[in-house]
Amino acid sequence: MKKVNLTNIGKFEIVESTKPQIVNDDDVLLKINTIGICGSDIHYYKEGKIGDQLVDFPFTIGHECSAIVEEIGTKVTRVNPGDLVTIEPVISCHKCSQCLAGREHTCLNQTFLGAPGQLDGGLAGYLVMPQKNCYPIPEKLDADIAAMVEPVSIGYYASQFIKSFDKTNSIAILGVGPIGLGVMLSLQVHGFKNIFVTDKLNYRLEAAKKAGAIWAGNPDQKDIVSELNNINPDQFDIVFECCGKQEALDLGIDILKPGGMLLIVGIPEEDRISFNINKIRRKEITIQNVRRQNKSIQPVIDLLSSGKISCDFMITHKFTFDQTGEAFDIVSNYKNGVIKALIKF
Repeated sequence: MKKVNLTNIGKFEIVESTKPQIVNDDDVLLKINTIGICGSDIHYYKEGKIGDQLVDFPFTIGHECSAIVEEIGTKVTRVNPGDLVTIEPVISCHKCSQCLAGREHTCLNQTFLGAPGQLDGGLAGYLVMPQKNCYPIPEKLDADIAAMVEPVSIGYYASQFIKSFDKTNSIAILGVGPIGLGVMLSLQVHGFKNIFVTDKLNYRLEAAKKAGAIWAGNPDQKDIVSELNNINPDQFDIVFECCGKQEALDLGIDILKPGGMLLIVGIPEEDRISFNINKIRRKEITIQNVRRQNKSIQPVIDLLSSGKISCDFMITHKFTFDQTGEAFDIVSNYKNGVIKALIKF
């Protein structure tokens, strides 16, 4: 089979590799159809690492996958050959203290697709995954939308932290790439409408407004704090930081009201971030980190299938697997109005 290796910072190579085989009774052999480019993939592409996860080149990245089931193990009952599935990229042990507490996404023994030192990623012709990681996709949804389930599920999981809050609460989302937009769509499903957004890319602000944001601003073009304080003098109850930037974290603290909550969803490029302790102490700000997603794949499939969420508008670019280098260049440099780029096998 063919796969795409990241061979150095900013460099890919298409190579021939051995097709994986079913080993365990609950294994599923998957023929990759479509894979999305995630912000974490861009970190590996541009920096060769996320925190202490260092890429040992060559390495195959990618985890936002849809695939066709080609073969199943003898104890597989969840899927059948020919099924279109989306893939849950984290393999949890289901035995450790975190898993037993219902936190499979922070499993102490987890392995993750396309994570250095863990599992080769989905930029390949085939993968083998346990059946628990394979979610059947209804006929009304296609392979492109199936590849969007995982990133949208991150937004859905982030929204779970506040779903029981007062629906009149004012909310700001800082950064409306695919994850920020996924947060917004999920909040709308929960009944939140008072959503403000910021981004440094005007075309993404326009996409967010068309999808229901009531206000959008570019921090490179406006004094966001001053303008939002004029519009919303009581300031914000909740801020989702979805771009991984220090200046966005600072902005979030400035616009939160006392007692507000900052949810950190984005992955910063730096290993350390900082806060003005005087501001967060005086305001008694709650800071909540959001780690990937947990138990959110099936709910998102159901929402997409029912039409309660539509994410088609996020898909702006499609590439063949031999155009992987071009695709990553466009995404990493925010070219050509890109929101979500998909690679087709």
